[in-house]
Amino acid sequence: MNKDVEKILYTEEKLEDKIRELGRQISEDYQGKEIILIGILKGSVIFMSELAKNIKVPCNLDFMDVSSYGNSSETSGVVKILKDLDFEIKGKDILIVEDIIDTGVTLKYLTKYLKSRNPNSLEIVCMLNKPDRRKAEINVKYIGYEVPDFFLVGYGLDYAEKYRNLPYIGILKEEIYR
Repeated sequence: MNKDVEKILYTEEKLEDKIRELGRQISEDYQGKEIILIGILKGSVIFMSELAKNIKVPCNLDFMDVSSYGNSSETSGVVKILKDLDFEIKGKDILIVEDIIDTGVTLKYLTKYLKSRNPNSLEIVCMLNKPDRRKAEINVKYIGYEVPDFFLVGYGLDYAEKYRNLPYIGILKEEIYR
């Protein structure tokens, strides 16, 4: 897998440092509250598990599986909810956890969908933000890193379900996905 990576953008150590920083900020902002972290499958799993360990306020974990990509590397624009929440979120403080925000199409749909369920608050945290590809405006409260428009893998990010388990985030060689 490592041979398919052109360049490492963020080492495991850099990611851990950034997640500790995000955890501290979230813990300060939600002091005295209980939050529900909603991880968007599958990419957010590694980030969410590390983030949860660094949040010092009570939190529950839940997951949604939402797709607008299917088996493609380009969004179809049609959002499908493949797995909904197990918890009721009415009156709760919600933090959506994303590995990367790309076009924003899926997340815009998802935030509207979740807001219709009347949470007390709804915010977003992402490890990576790719603003150059944005097609839908969304507000992201917590951002790990702004990244350029490269095909990134590792730390939950995949190509064809591979590379998620790399302990770093790197740029996938173009000949792999073209």
